[in-house]
Amino acid sequence: MAEPRFADDDDLPRTLRRERDAREARARDAREREAREREMREREAASVDDAFDASPVQPYPAQPYGYDYTPSNIGGVTVTRLKLPFMHLMFFFMKAVVAAIPALILLTVLLWGMGQGLKAFMPGLRHFEIIVKSAT
Repeated sequence: MAEPRFADDDDLPRTLRRERDAREARARDAREREAREREMREREAASVDDAFDASPVQPYPAQPYGYDYTPSNIGGVTVTRLKLPFMHLMFFFMKAVVAAIPALILLTVLLWGMGQGLKAFMPGLRHFEIIVKSAT
């Protein structure tokens, strides 16, 4: 419920003035804290960008952004840029394809086994077969 606003603050009871002033002070402190944190993140991001631009091959720093991982600071994340060499990305996806081959073989064996089990327990189940004959 919104607090009524009077033309003259002297008309407000002292407790309402204190609460209003405390609320405004907390809001002002929160805005200042957010501005400081935003400025610090921008400075750190600029320093990290400068460090990455200095040499093309450089190991990643252990804590490049210096975030405080307390539960109050954990929230949504926005990725603005990802610097990843093309060859590294290509080799990653090639490894993923090679790693998927055994999984596909296992999936094929499982599906074939399930089909054989269905045929064994339900012999009346329809079995379709496509036969291709040459015209000659």
